Amino acid sequence: MKVHNFSAGPCILPQVVFDKMAEACLNFNNSGTSILEISHRRKDAVEVMDTARALVKELMNVPETHDVLFMQGGASLQFPTVAYNLLKEGGKAAYLDSGKWAANAIKEAKRFGEINVVASSKEDNYNYVPKGYEIPTDVDYFHCTSNNTIFGTQMKEFPTTNVPVVCDMSSDILSKHVDVSKFGVIYAGAQKNMGPAGSAVAIVQKDLLGKTGRNIPDYLNYATHIAKESSFNTWPVIAIYGVMLNLQWLKEQGGVDAIAKINTAKAEAMYAEIDRNGLFTGTANVEDRSQMNATFVLNNEDVKAEFDAMLKEAGVVSLAGHRDVGGYRASMYNALPLESVKVLVEVMKQFEQKFG
Repeated sequence: MKVHNFSAGPCILPQVVFDKMAEACLNFNNSGTSILEISHRRKDAVEVMDTARALVKELMNVPETHDVLFMQGGASLQFPTVAYNLLKEGGKAAYLDSGKWAANAIKEAKRFGEINVVASSKEDNYNYVPKGYEIPTDVDYFHCTSNNTIFGTQMKEFPTTNVPVVCDMSSDILSKHVDVSKFGVIYAGAQKNMGPAGSAVAIVQKDLLGKTGRNIPDYLNYATHIAKESSFNTWPVIAIYGVMLNLQWLKEQGGVDAIAKINTAKAEAMYAEIDRNGLFTGTANVEDRSQMNATFVLNNEDVKAEFDAMLKEAGVVSLAGHRDVGGYRASMYNALPLESVKVLVEVMKQFEQKFG
C-alpha cells in the first residue's frame, strides 16, 4: 500500500532523493567509501556543498549582494545568530509575533537588546497573521516568520520598510517566488522543503555585517561562514547531500514557479473540501491560510476513531495536529504529490457519507 505522508517535518522527500542517498551511504561516487565516513574536505564532498549553495542561488535568484550559507543548529540557532550579527550594542529590533517559533525568536533576541513586538496574534491562539502594524524607523531590523506550521497561517505579503527585513522561512522556503533583494536575512531549517534535518540555510546581505560592535563567537558570526564558504567546521555531508539532491529535483520540476502552481492546486483542493464538508472546520482565518500546512478539526470528536481508522486504511499518515491546536494538520510541502491530497480529500468525502 502506498503511504501518503503529511508530516509537518522532517518532511516528505522525493523517492529519487532517498534512492540516491541510500546508494551514497553504501558507495559514494563509486569510491568504495560511504558518504557517512568521508572527509568534508574531500574534493567530491566540497562539490556537494558548492553545488547546494549554487542551486539555492539559482532557484531563488539570489543577488550578488547576498551570500548563501549552510550552518547547523536548525532555525533555532539562527534566532540568536541574527541578533548577534544585526542588533547593535544598545540597539533595538522589531519583531512580529505570529506563532510559536516567532515567540521563540523573540525570547532569544531579548537577551541581546530592546525588542519591540509590533503586533501579536497570541491572544487568539495565533489563528491569524497580524496586519496594520507600524515598523519603527529607529530599529536595526524587523523580524517576521513567513509560515506558521503549528497554526496553519502564512504571510501573503511582506511589509515595506526602510529597515532590514529578516525572515524565518523554515516551512515555506522554495515553495513560491520571493524577491530575495528585499530581505536582509532569510533563514530556514532544511527539514521542511529543502532536505533532511541536520542543516539550516541563511541567505545574508553582506553589507549589513560587522556593524554591531559585538564580540561575536566565531560559529555564530555570519562573516566566518562567508569567508570559509560554509566549511568553517565539519558539516553534515549526508544532510547537505540530501539538500543538493532535493534542489536538483526541484530544478528538474521546472523550479520554484512551477512547484508554486502545484502547491496552489494542492492547497485549493484541501481547503475546498474542508469548507464544503460539514464534518470539519478549518482553524486558521481564511485570508491567512497556509499553503503548506492546512489545519482543521472534527466538529464531532465522538467519531474521531472512525475517521482515524479510515485514514490508516487509505495509507494517510502523520496527519495529527499539533497539541496547541489539536485536530489535524495536512502538511503539503513541495515533494508531496497532488495525488496524496486527492486521496485525503476522498477519505473525507467517504467519511461524510458514513457519518454526515
